[in-house]
This record gives sequence, C-alpha cells and structure tokens, in this order.
Amino acid sequence: MATESDRQDEPPDPHEIFLRLWMQHEPELRAYVRSCCPKAQEVDDVMQEASVAALRKFSTLDDHSAFGAWACLIARYELLSARRRFARDRLVLAEDIVELLADEGSDELPLRERQLRALDQCINKLPREHRELALAAYAKDTTIRELAAQLKRTEGSLYQLLSRIRKELYRCMQSTLPGAES
Repeated sequence: MATESDRQDEPPDPHEIFLRLWMQHEPELRAYVRSCCPKAQEVDDVMQEASVAALRKFSTLDDHSAFGAWACLIARYELLSARRRFARDRLVLAEDIVELLADEGSDELPLRERQLRALDQCINKLPREHRELALAAYAKDTTIRELAAQLKRTEGSLYQLLSRIRKELYRCMQSTLPGAES
C-alpha cells in the first residue's frame, strides 16, 4: 500500500490536475456558456463537449494558471459548433452575435469568478436558517409552493423573507466588491 510520502514522489496525474482545474473553473465557464445559449439543455451539451475537448487538448496547455481563459476559448469554439448544429431552431443567435457575447463573456470571467467567491462568503455569513432557506429555494426542481408547505408558511410570507435575504446578500456583495457591477 502506497504511503503519503510515496505518492508525493510520483509525478502528478494529469487527469487529476485537469479535473481539479475544471471543477475550479466550471461555474464561471457555465455562466459564460449560459450567456450565449437560450436553452438549458444546450448549455449542458456545450459544457459536456467543451469538457471532453479540453481534456483531449490538456497536454498542450503549458501554463495551468491560464486554464480558465484557455477553457473559455474551447467553450467558445464549442458554442459556435453547437450554433451550427442547432441552426434549424428559430431561437439561434446569429454567429456574429454569439462571437460578440463570447468575447464579452470571456472578458468578464475574472469579475464573475470574484463575484462567485464573494457570494459564497456572503452566503456563509447568513444566519444558518436563512442560508439553508436560500439554498433550498434555489435548488433544482424546488418550487416555492412546496417549500412553503414544508415550512408551514404562506407563499407570500416566504417570498417576502427570500426578498429580505436577497437584499442582505446584495448589500454584502456591494460591500465585498466595491465598484463592481453585479
């Protein structure tokens, strides 16, 4: 059985390095792709294709600190490819618009990354009950009606409480990221 010191002597596994970098940058890459795709299924498809393409090309990336921008470029090409695949759909944006959105999105990646970190910090500052409620309200396949029933509250009172929580998060974000537009 390999000890910890034995593993330290081994060269790092490139697949593990890739996976760690992908997981670190996935939220902002998904936000970038979402800004260019009108449908959630298309976002998932593009993200899957981008991750496979990035894994295949990972050995060509010399500077791992540039992973986010590099993966964003790969996602951009996958967006353009998906646009051609979905060209029959009426809701497809013109290619020049997709490129413009892609350029703007890649420029905003560092800001979005800072915003996500700040949001995580602000969520962690909320009282436990508010934090759990906010996370539950925005969980996939959760409806306010179901959540209100579970909490034995009216939908209206739950909407008001969530509004107060969102305002608290907004104020925290503003103080954490001065001068940044959200």
